[in-house]
Amino acid sequence: MKNTPFTQKHIAFGAKMAEFAGYNMPISYSGINDEHATVRNNAGVFDVSHMGEFILKGENALDLIQRVTTNDASKLTNGKAQYSCLTNYESGIVDDLIVYCMEENKVYMLVVNASNIEKDWNWISDHNTKNAEIHDISDKTCLLAIQGPNASKILQPLTELDILNLKYYTFVKGKFAGVDNVLISATGYTGSGGVEIYFEDKDDCANKIWNSIFEIGTPQGLKPIGLGARDTLRLEMGYCLYGNDIDDTTTPLEAGLGSITKFNKPIPFTAKEILEKQKAEGLKRKLVGFEMIERGIPRHNYQILDRDENIIGYVTSGTQAPSLNKAIGLGYVTIENAALDSEIFISIRNNAVKAKVVKFPFV
Repeated sequence: MKNTPFTQKHIAFGAKMAEFAGYNMPISYSGINDEHATVRNNAGVFDVSHMGEFILKGENALDLIQRVTTNDASKLTNGKAQYSCLTNYESGIVDDLIVYCMEENKVYMLVVNASNIEKDWNWISDHNTKNAEIHDISDKTCLLAIQGPNASKILQPLTELDILNLKYYTFVKGKFAGVDNVLISATGYTGSGGVEIYFEDKDDCANKIWNSIFEIGTPQGLKPIGLGARDTLRLEMGYCLYGNDIDDTTTPLEAGLGSITKFNKPIPFTAKEILEKQKAEGLKRKLVGFEMIERGIPRHNYQILDRDENIIGYVTSGTQAPSLNKAIGLGYVTIENAALDSEIFISIRNNAVKAKVVKFPFV
């Protein structure tokens, strides 16, 4: 397993550690419910340094991004970011990612999922037919996500950059906690506000930034948060997790990502024609949110049934939602069963347990 620069910090805080995407990562500290509530109500720190970062430079960088991603990156200006995805030749999702515009038409950063770094790098490299300059900076980039309604207020004294008024999907660069060239973005994965801090792992910067954050934050209730609570937080928002809710076999339209699938952008993306046909002909299945009516916890790959116990789909993510005190989930169902308030059943230990389709975010 790989370690992040913060691994010993997690162990010192008493974290339960486990392998995730090849890294030794903190799953929980004080407990998932407590950590979840900390982020929803105050602020918490996630080490997400396992994520991947690619830099694309040069006059053909934007062209490459446009050809491999579904969203329209030509709309980005300096300091703006957008959610997007890579599609394969069959219109499945290679990965979902965030595109950051560092210098319009010249320099971009792509942030990809940890488990897909090598796959994404190979996919993008294979499509780099016009020789854009590309660099994988994943191994030398630290990433901390400080999330929660009070996160920016707690961190503001550590920088002269205005992070209190940072709009969603924008970012700034400058000095933070005495460290130069730090990128601070508002592209969080919890739905509770806050920022993400990217910086290079050199000259003891990881220690400086971690220690500064906790020195100022601990008296205000800031806590370290593990990946367990990250999962419950993102699920309450209905955010997709790659490998669970989206993968190489699910299309952006099926996953409800039509808003980032731009058919009219100047440069067509991979499998555009297949997705146009899917949109014209209508979906056969769709990712929906559901809440349990009867008692039971839905889990990944559990079957979803109709009233007659015919299989109509499968659960992709499920949990007992800490903010709601009820069980919720995401799953693909046939389009005939995807309407809001549709009655569905989750097969839990060979029992058909009643649920209903609801709108998400759940909170």
